[in-house]
Amino acid sequence: MSRKPWELDFTAEPEEVAALRRVMRLHLGVWGLHEIADEAALCVSELVSNVIDHVGAGTPATLAVSMNGTRLRIEVHDPDTRALPALLSAACDAEGGRGMFLVDAVATRWGVLLHPERKVTWCELATGLTSPHGHVRGAGVTRAEVLLNGYGAVRQHRSSSFSKLAASVAEETVIDVIADVLLWLRAHGYDPDDVLDRAQTRFEVQVGGT
Repeated sequence: MSRKPWELDFTAEPEEVAALRRVMRLHLGVWGLHEIADEAALCVSELVSNVIDHVGAGTPATLAVSMNGTRLRIEVHDPDTRALPALLSAACDAEGGRGMFLVDAVATRWGVLLHPERKVTWCELATGLTSPHGHVRGAGVTRAEVLLNGYGAVRQHRSSSFSKLAASVAEETVIDVIADVLLWLRAHGYDPDDVLDRAQTRFEVQVGGT
């Protein structure tokens, strides 16, 4: 799976935080990293809120997301090199000062990089990946791989860099598997539409719970 770095320029305003969280979740869904979506969204909220609170609302900023090895790296860039984030052990009922404390609680590590004209506050989250372009191995993924390997296409076209050809072949193989299973269900007197609906519901529950 290709996980290319991406950036998004934004204006640091309170109403932007929810939108940035949604963008983060969408990208993690595409990257197959649903399991850390909550932690990543929290980090985005706190890093952006830190800019709003300590640099100022309306500040032009950038959200940058990439992979650093098997860790997810989240960066927020802003133009103020003086207002540095600090780790405060704030009480749970405190109204402020908890931002970096929360980031520190969920991130593997975090820090600040100073450049001549900007500051980069970053954090990294463990993903459970075994390689930067691999996937998180859950029981369902493992079972699907066994099934797909039985069809042969994924194994024949697998390479160290998952090419567009391999991705296309894998997609077509999945479609073939689903079509064959639906034919098997109909041949044995089952309702394929009902099974698809139940499978979709189960999928949404599993994704929503990760």
